[in-house]
Amino acid sequence: MEHVTPPPRLALDRAPAGPHAGQPVHCAGAPLANAAVAVVAVHGRGGDAQDMLALGAALDATDAAYCAPEAAGHTWYPNRFVAPFHDNEPWLSSALDFLAATVEAIEARGVPRRRIVLLGFSQGGCLALHFGATHATRWGGLAGLSAGLIGPPGTAWDFPPSLDGTPVFLGCSEHDPHIPPERLAESARALERLGGAVTLRVYPALGHTVNEDELEQVRRVIASVERPDAP
Repeated sequence: MEHVTPPPRLALDRAPAGPHAGQPVHCAGAPLANAAVAVVAVHGRGGDAQDMLALGAALDATDAAYCAPEAAGHTWYPNRFVAPFHDNEPWLSSALDFLAATVEAIEARGVPRRRIVLLGFSQGGCLALHFGATHATRWGGLAGLSAGLIGPPGTAWDFPPSLDGTPVFLGCSEHDPHIPPERLAESARALERLGGAVTLRVYPALGHTVNEDELEQVRRVIASVERPDAP
């Protein structure tokens, strides 16, 4: 039987609280010690970290480290992202704390938030966008694929402080069965109010998946991150 070496893991400096405590963060790409960019890649419901590392390989950014946290039971929270917040607790708060612990560990290894891109698909995209918004700063970038901000209808998403020009990409099918079109538009407007430089692409007949144009848009976000040796 062929021996498959598992991907390296990012050691967290603290365990997140709640149901996702003790879950791993798998890594690929450039070592963090040498990486110009770190991409926190968050999988969807039913997926795992390997899905996002495979997506990262398709992005072909050789100076990027990809860090993919893995949810307990392959799901970040149990109900839809438009459900009342309390219906998704304590899993939602635990998932957000897991992302916080992942970002803190990356920062501790010398990559600041200006060079960290938050990327997620589906449920993981909702989580990545929501974390980026609730921890608004000048990120390297935010990218939500088939995703929107979390919360029931009527959520205001009035989060301080500003995203300060962070490049934001939102890509989704025109008829995605999981992402209401009004939530996609609301999310784009909210992220613009927070100071994000938002690019929204809506694709006809895409379904709940990722296409090549979305990958190209994420490549552009990663390429826009100011490298540490730039003049």
